[in-house]
Amino acid sequence: MQSTQSGFSWRLLLFSCVLLESLSQDFGGQTQFICTSVPKDVDICAATLQNSVPGEDLKSTVMQLRETVLQQKETIMNQKETIRELTSKLARCESQSGAEPGARRKETGAKNTMGDVSRGPADTLTQLSQTLQSLKQRLENLEQFSRSNNSVQANSLKDLLQSKIDDLEKQVLSRVNSIEEGKSGLRNETEQRGRMESTLTSLHQRIADLEKGQRENRPLDKFQLTFPLRTNYMYAKVKKSLPEMYALTVCMWLKSNASPGVGTPFSYAVPGQANELVLIEWGNNPMEILINDKVAKLPFLINDGKWHHICVTWTTRDGVWEAFQDGVKRGSGENLAPYHPIKPQGLLILGQEQDTYGGGFDATQAFVGDLANFHIWDRKLSVGEIYNLATCSSKAQVGNVFAWMETSLDIYGGASKWTFEACRQLN
Repeated sequence: MQSTQSGFSWRLLLFSCVLLESLSQDFGGQTQFICTSVPKDVDICAATLQNSVPGEDLKSTVMQLRETVLQQKETIMNQKETIRELTSKLARCESQSGAEPGARRKETGAKNTMGDVSRGPADTLTQLSQTLQSLKQRLENLEQFSRSNNSVQANSLKDLLQSKIDDLEKQVLSRVNSIEEGKSGLRNETEQRGRMESTLTSLHQRIADLEKGQRENRPLDKFQLTFPLRTNYMYAKVKKSLPEMYALTVCMWLKSNASPGVGTPFSYAVPGQANELVLIEWGNNPMEILINDKVAKLPFLINDGKWHHICVTWTTRDGVWEAFQDGVKRGSGENLAPYHPIKPQGLLILGQEQDTYGGGFDATQAFVGDLANFHIWDRKLSVGEIYNLATCSSKAQVGNVFAWMETSLDIYGGASKWTFEACRQLN
């Protein structure tokens, strides 16, 4: 028995030495520990005072170790509390962003109201020139109307708008000269750009008001929407929502030469799902149709500055879809949101992509070009019906869910233009 107790004492001593050595390594190795054998019945603390190592030093070392351990324990508790808080925040963020697609989220959070990311002076001038051309064309329409109606008010407003357009052209010419000559005027580019944007918006609005005043003299469906710049403020909102649909056909006329991508002709969002029904051509990707955030790539090539008629049909059974350009079937597929009906009580926007219900517009995804004769049916149209639409036939039907009428839209940002050119050219 005595031998067993002695062996136990030495094992206890060996364990104490290993423990102290481990603590020394854990706390930086700044303290040295000396192990001494102690008889079984002798107090360890009393024995250490009789060692060659001064007792006060060893006692101080032990107290430092205890203090360090307590500090480490407190630090660990604080870190655990921080981890719990961060985990809670991360869970909330994931729950808020869970419904949004990862593939199509913007790489940058900043909004650019005048164009694509980091638009240079030359690109800005090109778009300004296109805007001026659009305004001139609208003024020509007003001139034709005033000549046929002898409207003194229309002539007066037309002269005023023509004067403003002339001033804008002078500003554009001045900027061109500054770029060519490398003058210091480019330092004020941001300020000049803001003034010109404000003037353009005002011009668009005044022309739109003038055109609005003449609506009673023309058919309400013979108009088109023009989006001359990538902005987050030009769009049209459909006044009524869509019903629940188990099949659909969406058709429209588009004209654009925007690059890269024409943007978003329309987006339909419902509470909890911003991408319930979206048509988008963004960046260098092909045009896509999204239903309940599921994507199908469409074989459309339309950014050549010419009018094109496009239609997409879809049925919830097996998610079968077909794509038509200019009356000709260009592609088809299946498994696009199968057995998911289009939800009702949403918001339909023309010209912008909704990141949230009714908002979250991003200029880089905005539609650039002209849009007209936008119709929606709650069934799949036949090939013949789609061909009649593409050829502006008198037999062409109008959408039974949404039909193209000015009274069905609220237009924002001065994006309206009342002469529809495509069918006029075909007839």
